[in-house]
Amino acid sequence: MAEEAHGSEGGLVFHPMDQFQVKPLFGDGAVHWYTPTNVTLWMAISVLCVIALLVIGTRGRAIVPSRIQSVAELMYGFVYKMVEDVAGKDAIRYFPYIMTLFSFIVFANTLGLLPMSFTTTTHIAVTAVLAMLVFVFVTVLGFVKNGTKFLELFWVKSAPLALRPVLAIIELISYFVRPVSHSIRLAGNMMAGHAVIKVFAGFAAIAVISPVSVVAITAMYGLELLVSFIQAYVFTILTCVYLKDALHPSH
Repeated sequence: MAEEAHGSEGGLVFHPMDQFQVKPLFGDGAVHWYTPTNVTLWMAISVLCVIALLVIGTRGRAIVPSRIQSVAELMYGFVYKMVEDVAGKDAIRYFPYIMTLFSFIVFANTLGLLPMSFTTTTHIAVTAVLAMLVFVFVTVLGFVKNGTKFLELFWVKSAPLALRPVLAIIELISYFVRPVSHSIRLAGNMMAGHAVIKVFAGFAAIAVISPVSVVAITAMYGLELLVSFIQAYVFTILTCVYLKDALHPSH
């Protein structure tokens, strides 16, 4: 996974951030908005994996489920329970959207652990779009469901009257910061783990410490596999929290 080179003075040189470069699939030209890249390729693979698991893998609907159907049912039940517990029963109608988000992020994260793959969720451009879609969705839903009462989300009635305007400004700022924190949290955690793995892989070229590097890489792979699911869970549960605010804006 690492790329090593010896510098002019004989020192070991490696570039852990090179793995996050966006490259065109065909040729070496400039990347435009319409250029097929490694990012679009692995996003498409992630979507195909979601379809294979949740559509093709469950089409038989067997009473005694296959392994694929069992995995799909476990994922379905896990996300369904999360939506119901966090956002409430009236949020169940939006379960398909949240399930799609969770499934895509899980596959995008885990596929990035394969050799020669690309982790699309390490790019802020990808996670920012996902976060902005959630932000726009819950904001529009909040006004559609509650009208101007949605603004009560920013008016803390339990606070003293003199403090309410100040708290309203703080609540408003924190609300618009949501897509920023929502996207950076996912991209930052995924990027950090992959960069650490590549650093350890770079040290594997040194014979004296290569056994330690191999053990560290193996441990980091296991940790990154866990982080892949945790970050998908965090992104999804925050979406459920924002959805709850849109459906029940009163403090």
